[in-house]
Amino acid sequence: MQEQITSILEHMAKSQHEMARTLEAKREVVVHMAKMVSEIPDHNPTFGEIEALMEHSLSITKGISSYLNSLAELEDAIADTLSPIVKAMKEQPGDE
Repeated sequence: MQEQITSILEHMAKSQHEMARTLEAKREVVVHMAKMVSEIPDHNPTFGEIEALMEHSLSITKGISSYLNSLAELEDAIADTLSPIVKAMKEQPGDE
């Protein structure tokens, strides 16, 4: 039983590592977009039409929200997969 749990944990660790790598790539995009936003002047920006500026701002906000959502989903996935294993390990009598 212990070997099965170890094997499951190893597979979960690999898959969650890949999810973390994907999130890291998303984070880089979000950070880059946030840096671009910080370069926008606070007063009287001259970017042409306000509609285009609003559209790009909305796009950046959606990117940040998507990244934060992905982090929450990763946290939920880790919790969901580890809960049964921790429960099974608690139920097993034996050495720690």
